[in-house]
Amino acid sequence: MESKIEKAKALFKSGFNCSQSVFATYAPDYGIDEKTALRMSASFGGGIGRMRQTCGAACGLFMLAGLENGSTTEHDAEGKENNYKLVQQLAEKFKEINGSCICSELLGLEVNSPISPKPEARTEQYFKKRPCPLLVESAAQIWEDFQKQKK
Repeated sequence: MESKIEKAKALFKSGFNCSQSVFATYAPDYGIDEKTALRMSASFGGGIGRMRQTCGAACGLFMLAGLENGSTTEHDAEGKENNYKLVQQLAEKFKEINGSCICSELLGLEVNSPISPKPEARTEQYFKKRPCPLLVESAAQIWEDFQKQKK
């Protein structure tokens, strides 16, 4: 049986975006089927809609944090605080490992680089110049570590 970290990497290598790869690997643990998880996280790849903002792998982590302890009532200040605290802890760990949570910085792109909605083909060259598989792996490892700490 493959590990969930390996599953996240395999989803990315098969063509799903970084957010989908992280989120869809763990969402079934919270009762969300994989197809729904893939749809929910589809917009967050490429630094949110390929705008090179917050890394999609990190966004996948943050979505998982919402499943873990997101508030579900209107005025739950304590619940929001607990969720934001978890998101901040996950972001800090992601930055510690990868140097940033910002897609353009992780990819080494110039500030104000042109953006396009068209995803790049997943060629051998793509994988040589993109750290994305490693970012997916690190996000999955961060979630695994969080789950172990929780127990």
